[in-house]
Formats: sequence, structure tokens, C-alpha cells
Amino acid sequence: MVIAATDFNAGIIIAEMLGRANYLALVGGGKQPKFPQNKVIIWDDAKQKAVITLEFRTQVHRVRLSRSRIIVALQNSVHVYAFQAPPEKLSVFETADNHLGLCCLGPQLLAFPGRSPGQVQVVELDRGNVSIIPAHGAPLRALELSPDGKVLATASETGTLVRVFSTSNCARLAELRRGVDHARILSLAISPSSTLLAVTSDKSTLHIFDLPHPQTAPPIESTTTRGRHSPGIFPSQVIKEDNNSQKWGVLGKIPLMPRVFSDVYSFTSAHFELDDEPQFGPGSALSGSRAVPIPGIPGGRPPKGIIGWTSDDTLIVIGAGRDGRWEKFIIGEGDDGKRRCVRDGWRRYLGGGA
Repeated sequence: MVIAATDFNAGIIIAEMLGRANYLALVGGGKQPKFPQNKVIIWDDAKQKAVITLEFRTQVHRVRLSRSRIIVALQNSVHVYAFQAPPEKLSVFETADNHLGLCCLGPQLLAFPGRSPGQVQVVELDRGNVSIIPAHGAPLRALELSPDGKVLATASETGTLVRVFSTSNCARLAELRRGVDHARILSLAISPSSTLLAVTSDKSTLHIFDLPHPQTAPPIESTTTRGRHSPGIFPSQVIKEDNNSQKWGVLGKIPLMPRVFSDVYSFTSAHFELDDEPQFGPGSALSGSRAVPIPGIPGGRPPKGIIGWTSDDTLIVIGAGRDGRWEKFIIGEGDDGKRRCVRDGWRRYLGGGA
């Protein structure tokens, strides 16, 4: 059900909503941008006008909003403002190249890439304390904070592992294996109760993992630059041992076997539609002409596989582009008692449907 709609009649590349309030953060993009790509427009939809404008020297890659903060991610920096008119700049943090605009904002924490590839900076908004997590050896591909702000999930450009950290002490709680071959992670999303993690990749597969919590799971390693190594093990109740999560069975218990046999896998997975967008460059075609990258979008291609939880057992996977669609998935128990993820419906939201 559409509650309200505003037609800008021009390109918008970023639209970030402040909860269910009437404020939107907008950045222009596409072939005919409504606003410059180096400006953030805070739009009051009730008054139908811009109430705050922030201008930067380079393109804006991501905006996050809370009732007290405006967060803007650029290629090599993250800017923090007080949400007021006029806005007050509170902090600026340097980052490694961040063309994806990775940035997570929680009630008390802010997380974004560090100055070196693979690192994550975690900032306490009230105190200003900064912790550095050396999360991966490769550049980051995805970040996600849990709704309660206690858990941070990360993935790198390698795409084989998702690592889970406690935000209170930056200790690593788990390594969750998506697969053994390289993949491009499209989205990470944590359920409303912070108990499940969903992951999509360019393999056209949606994976669901149990998410360890710092209150019940001791760290397997302390990774913060302020901490020290602290080995530990998982209690059996933290990661539920479905047959799928312990994929290799007894092989995972044999000493000296490669770690891929003992890693924790998703307890269920499902296929989602990825759709083949036209390739760019000489020889590629769309409606008889060469496809042109979309300005403002990393890689120039429409985003795919974006996850949104609607409840603890229901999630939506959304894809943009010429075959823009959403797919609904439900998690439940099968007749054998195992948890399954099944597609419950889908619809093309740019025309047509099912």
C-alpha cells in the first residue's frame, strides 16, 4: 500500500528515510539528476520542500539519518553532522576507498571502513571513542549492524566468509561460510530480534545463518587494536547444529582437516532471481544500442539482491533494473523438523506482476 508519493520527474540515486518521519535524504543521479551528485538534500515531505542542503567537493556515496545525526559517506571520508537547521559539523573521519558508501548507523554507534582496506572503524557517537577492527585482509564489500547495536557483520570482496563481531569489545564471535568459491556479496541483513543473518550474493542464492550474540557466545578471537588475543569456543546452543550448518558432518571433526570442513554454513538457503542486466562497453546492447553505465551507481549497474526483514521469519529480496522485482521469503520448519526458507511470492514493481 502506497501511503504517499512524490514525483521529482528527474533522477534520484539515494533516498534515505528517517524511520517513519517525514524527512528524506536525497542525492541526485542517473542520466537526468534532480540534484547534483555532490549535494545532500534533506527533504521535508510534509512541507514538500528542501530544509537542509549539504554540499561537498566530491560525489556522495551514502547517507544515513537518525533524529540527531546526519551521516554522509564520500569516497575517502565520513562526515558527521548534527541534525538541525543550520546543520553543525561534528566530526570527519578518513577512510580507505569506499565507492560503495559502506556506513552503518545505530542508536549509539557508527561503523564504516577504516583507513586501511579490510578494517572497520566503530565510533561511539556520544563519547567519540573510536575502535579499529582488522576484519578482513581484502577490501570490505558489506557491513551491517544489528538492530540492538550489539553485533556487527562484515564481508570482504572475496565473498566466502562473513565475520561477526561484538561491538562492545570488538571481539570476533564467529566466522560464517557462504561458500568456497569467490562471490560478490550483494547484501547483509540482520533480523529484527538480532538472531538471524541473511546474505545474498551474485550466485543468486539467499543464505540464512544463526547469529551468535555476545551475551551467549564467548569470543573466538579478540581483534580490536585495543584488545588482546582471547581464544574461546562456542557453546553448542549458540549455533544450532542443523545438518546444513555442519555441512561436512564427521569430516569437520577430524583433526588437521582443512578449515572449510569445520566452518559453520547457513542452515538453509533459497534461490532468488538475479536477472541478467546488459553488459557495458563495446558490443553490449540494450534495445539495439550500446548500454551505458548509470551515473552515480558503483559499477554502473542497478543494485540487486537487497534484503529487508519484515519480521523474524519473513524477508524481502529486492532487485532494480529493467526487471525490477521483489521476492518474499518465509522461514519455517519442514515436515522433517528442519528449518527451511521458501519463496512465498514475487512481483515486478516496475510494471507487470505475478
